Amino acid sequence: MAEAARVLIDGPSELVFSYGIPSGWAVKPGCRVRIPLRKGDSTGTVLSIESADDLKFKLRPIKELIDPKPLLTSGLLKLATWTSNYYGCPLEQVMRALLPEAVRQDQHSAKEQAVIAIATPPSAEELAAIERKAPRQYAILSLLGSSPDPLPLKELGGSGIRSSLKALIAAGHVVSQQQAVQRDPDKFETFVASQPLQPNPEQQAALETINDSIHRQETKPILLHGVTGSGKTEVYLQAAAHTLEEGRDVLILVPEIALTPQTVQRFKSRFADTKYGVAVLHSKLSQGERFDEWHRIRNGEARIVIGARSGIFAPLPKLGLIIVDEEHEHTYKQDQAPKYNGRDLSIVRSQIEKCTIVLGSATPSLESWHNVQTDRYHLINLKKRADHQSLPLIRVLDMRQESRKKFKEATFLSERLREGIQKRLDAKEQVILFLNRRGFARSLTCPTCGHVCECTHCSVPLTYHRKEERLICHICGHQRITPQQCPECHLKGIHLQGYGTEKVEEVLQKIFPKARIARLDADTARRKNAVRDTLKNYQSRKIDILLGTQMIAKGLDFPSVTLVGVLNADLSLHAPDFRAAERTFQLMTQVAGRAGRGDLDGEVIVQTFTPHAPSIQFARHHDFEGYAEQELEFRREFRYPPYTHAAVITSRSTHERRAEFTLQNVHQRLKADLPEAILLGEPLPSPLTKAHGQYRFQIMLRSHNARLLSSYMQEVLKRTPPPDDVHVILDMDALDFS
Repeated sequence: MAEAARVLIDGPSELVFSYGIPSGWAVKPGCRVRIPLRKGDSTGTVLSIESADDLKFKLRPIKELIDPKPLLTSGLLKLATWTSNYYGCPLEQVMRALLPEAVRQDQHSAKEQAVIAIATPPSAEELAAIERKAPRQYAILSLLGSSPDPLPLKELGGSGIRSSLKALIAAGHVVSQQQAVQRDPDKFETFVASQPLQPNPEQQAALETINDSIHRQETKPILLHGVTGSGKTEVYLQAAAHTLEEGRDVLILVPEIALTPQTVQRFKSRFADTKYGVAVLHSKLSQGERFDEWHRIRNGEARIVIGARSGIFAPLPKLGLIIVDEEHEHTYKQDQAPKYNGRDLSIVRSQIEKCTIVLGSATPSLESWHNVQTDRYHLINLKKRADHQSLPLIRVLDMRQESRKKFKEATFLSERLREGIQKRLDAKEQVILFLNRRGFARSLTCPTCGHVCECTHCSVPLTYHRKEERLICHICGHQRITPQQCPECHLKGIHLQGYGTEKVEEVLQKIFPKARIARLDADTARRKNAVRDTLKNYQSRKIDILLGTQMIAKGLDFPSVTLVGVLNADLSLHAPDFRAAERTFQLMTQVAGRAGRGDLDGEVIVQTFTPHAPSIQFARHHDFEGYAEQELEFRREFRYPPYTHAAVITSRSTHERRAEFTLQNVHQRLKADLPEAILLGEPLPSPLTKAHGQYRFQIMLRSHNARLLSSYMQEVLKRTPPPDDVHVILDMDALDFS
């Protein structure tokens, strides 16, 4: 029986063609192939194998099997199809997420280097003669003889070394060969082996439940709800060890790259003396590092994978456990096509691979909590800290009252917080200050005419960055020189409004001149390994005050931190988003959890202008269940998630009227045959009306039936092609409404 391969062609055209499989070729789904296309060649991925006997036309044969071993497992191919169908994106876009550019392109292939090794050792007489007549050859032989492994050619010396090597190779004493080089992102790190800790009763009960699920290959998700500092990571480590002993692989997802170094350190230390390798996947890897790490996973050399949201596509062949740490984080949602949610895809992959999935958080998303209440998830509670310490005391300061006090050195720093910092510095303890806004000043405003310097491409004010002496847009990255006078009325004295982490750092250095202060935000984290190096210095007590944005707000464990300050708790509270209060509660609880994780008691000072907001008050009392009960009642009343699925259709174009008209046309088509189970909103300007030079309009749709909602929107959008200069984007289960 002749066979044919259905091949997804690389490129944006979404072409799937059938090609004949030459006799004797072992082509399987997931293989990469080179195929003829029109008058040239192209590459593609085999989706499936079918019979060619019933086809009424002659197939062109595959020209080359790039790799006889499939790059993608059958489980990943099923996940790709599910992602494409559910999120309404082309399969080729999903395939690019599954197969990174470093893996698809030949220029990032395995790296090799020339090495020198002993071939036939010279006899004692020959060695003595070489020492007398050719001391450089003798030095090379001595160096090679003292090393258990071949030595790279570049480490053997400088000028004149090649002639000595040629003589030794000609004599048959040494041999030159090529050796693969492992590009390890942690090659300069040392990991000291650690031993499992004795679990407390709550951790032991959690482990028994998880291990039993792993053994029986249950797919019902487990929500591990543990207060900050309750030892969730130790549960992850011991559950991972049990999975590996059962002969299956482990995948750990973290929401922020800032959390990756500490997670990698813990897993590599715990499994340092074992045969199980640990691989890392995140966006800060070089293309070569990504290539090597991906193939270590594919070849079974790394049985544990730690990554950000794209790690869900790691090619682990025998997946037994998926851990999604801080499952509530919105950073698991991809903001570019394909707009998947890493947490939700983890659940789908666990169903496909028949493996256990654990969702961990101190502040679970309301979607996950609702799934617990409706018995879709299994709940495990860790209500006490693992070190038996109490949760930190949270003080909420009303900044409306603080602004009337006499201390005017920094309007954003209350007297209580300033005194608390000084007290910790005197006691040689550490402080974390959290502000979710980078830059020096939020905007530049003229006090005379009221002009605000705005981005020409986006509808937002430009943020002033003192180090660069530039106004920078945090949406599109546009920069311009800081004006010395108002661009409108030309009067001098233009004012800086608001503050960011850069300004806070400068003021802290003036108020606490002897303190060692470090800032960690998107500006300081641009250099490779900057996050890892800063956190390492903080852990080794080389830094007294760590100031940062949300990348320091969760998951980090520093026992010497006894004070956490939240400089402005209102930044996330008043966003135009029904999840704003939920995110504020989660952020407050998570950042508060960084304090008091050692032997010393912790304190948290929250500065806010809305101290009576429910999310802040519930966070103050560490009352997640009370907050969830109240918030879920609001969501039920107004038919918002988790009681419905929310999707957003956005049109964007450089022509405002075209973008608006296109979305109105889509709205009319949606409305015409709208199923009763779908709630359709009105087409409105997006809260961020212009970004990257394009005007934006959006519609929100909601439904209890996710499949119906997704398929109906895709069907209508397929029948309503937009003009060439208008882009229409579907975001299923949207988390960002800006």
